[in-house]
Amino acid sequence: MEILYTQTREEGSQKAYELIREALDNGAKVFGLATGSTPEGLYKKLVESDVDFSEAVSVNLDEYVGLPGTHEQSYRYFMEQNLFNHKPFKESYVPNGMNEEKAEIEHYEAILEKYPVDVQILGIGHNGHIAFNEPGTPLNSLTHKVELTQSTINANKRFFEKEEDVPRQAYSMGLASIMKAKKIILLAFGEDKAQAIKDLVTATEPTEDIPSTVLVNHPDVIVIVDEAAASLIK
Repeated sequence: MEILYTQTREEGSQKAYELIREALDNGAKVFGLATGSTPEGLYKKLVESDVDFSEAVSVNLDEYVGLPGTHEQSYRYFMEQNLFNHKPFKESYVPNGMNEEKAEIEHYEAILEKYPVDVQILGIGHNGHIAFNEPGTPLNSLTHKVELTQSTINANKRFFEKEEDVPRQAYSMGLASIMKAKKIILLAFGEDKAQAIKDLVTATEPTEDIPSTVLVNHPDVIVIVDEAAASLIK
């Protein structure tokens, strides 16, 4: 695991952009993408660049159950607004939150089988979750339906008019699904991510209590942190 220390979120986003560009130039074809505020700076830099994804494929980590892709708080909508509408991929896959559980899990696993991820972008939650894999998620999990914890609902409620509007479930790539990526770039910015980063980089073996620690067994992980997120490890 390599840790890249940057001063600011802006610098961290720039570094991630450079790594994505380098991977694309070196023949990467499938990019695993994340949503949320963490990768927004990266996507902005990609949009402003001359990067061409027209021959590449994207697969997203997760989607709320019960929200159609046209819903303003769906992750499909987020990706279209922040990246896809400006930098279209040859194919872009996001879990279908309106699909029945068994059918969607089989469908998305088939997509991941067909398009093995070359580079996966990740964020990290306060409790160490990656994608929607909450503490207690089996380390060998594949794509699955998740019951969101109250802490995750609390973290996401700012995006909704009222808390009861926040979905309680999501479809998510599992920890084993994420580990299949050839390269993983995890971004963490801000003081509120400092403990999660400390828990990750000081782990010696994976534990289901902190889902991100599954990454200690991956051969190619780059963790990009700003000064605030690195405050407990420097």
